[in-house]
Amino acid sequence: MKIPAKYWIPSSVLAFFVGIEVILRVAFGLGNPVLVQADSYTGYRFKPNQKLFRLGKKIQYNQYSQRSEPITLKKPPGKLRILMIGDSVLNGGNPTDQSQTITELFEAKLSASGHPAEVLNASAGSWGIGNALGYLRKFGTFNADAVILQIGTHDLTQPTSTSAVVGHHPAFPTHPPLLATPDAWNRYIWPHVAGKLGYNSANGDFASSPISLAPDQQFQQNMQHFKEIITLVRGKKIPVFVLFTPNRDDLLPKTNVPNYKPEFFRLLKSLQVPAIDTQTNWSTLSPTTVESYFRDSVHLSVQGNQAVAQNLFGQLCLQRRLTCASSKPRLGFPVTPNQKPRN
Repeated sequence: MKIPAKYWIPSSVLAFFVGIEVILRVAFGLGNPVLVQADSYTGYRFKPNQKLFRLGKKIQYNQYSQRSEPITLKKPPGKLRILMIGDSVLNGGNPTDQSQTITELFEAKLSASGHPAEVLNASAGSWGIGNALGYLRKFGTFNADAVILQIGTHDLTQPTSTSAVVGHHPAFPTHPPLLATPDAWNRYIWPHVAGKLGYNSANGDFASSPISLAPDQQFQQNMQHFKEIITLVRGKKIPVFVLFTPNRDDLLPKTNVPNYKPEFFRLLKSLQVPAIDTQTNWSTLSPTTVESYFRDSVHLSVQGNQAVAQNLFGQLCLQRRLTCASSKPRLGFPVTPNQKPRN
């Protein structure tokens, strides 16, 4: 018996879309994005306690919105605890597996050298220096043995991001979509197509509030935020370092000095803040090697993350700028997720 077309055609179409939905969810983890929440201190941060697979990558956020495993407020005895704060370069985003982030690779190097460690990853796409200050004001320093601020070339004039994009931009969802198909379209397919067509599609990592200050003014405001961070961290008797990460065009096709970097490093010198300068470290490498360190104009590849982790280990531990085997607890103050900032 022949089934009329009016029955089998819609059934086939429905089966096709159901199949696509299942494939997108099961094979790619779409329909289950990393969720974000607005925050009066940080502008926005990742919702606590998330663990998922997306595009084949493991992604986890602990109870303090860090891309790290859950932690105890009391630092484990005999374990080094380092708090790193930064933007999407430190975070790694969806393309980077949890085990291949800068913090996890650095932690693995410390542990392999006989120094058990926790390297905490407090970060989010488009966070500026002002957002990092907000995170420290909200959550404190977690009784860390050291704080490392990841600051990139673009961060020197990056405005403090606000919650304006939360729930309004595909990269900042507050709830999972009903279906995986629109997740794939809005987050990946359309931005790619729009870019090929020359449309100015908003990038998920740089969709923060528009720049309202001139670059010089924004830089000065960011330096004020930076000095406040240094005062806050040193007030807890905790050493603080800067990890400076370059944009791709700071090194390729040839090395050049980024705008505002000399002035920033003069400030670091005056404040006696040690810096791990990956731009300078990589400036003597071959263009082919440097090219392999970037997955786009700003973000690092797995090889780039590995190179940064090696720079951190070499300049902080091997050169003994940080006591990597210390079992003595430093002065610090436990915090709770909803604790208000301290004076």
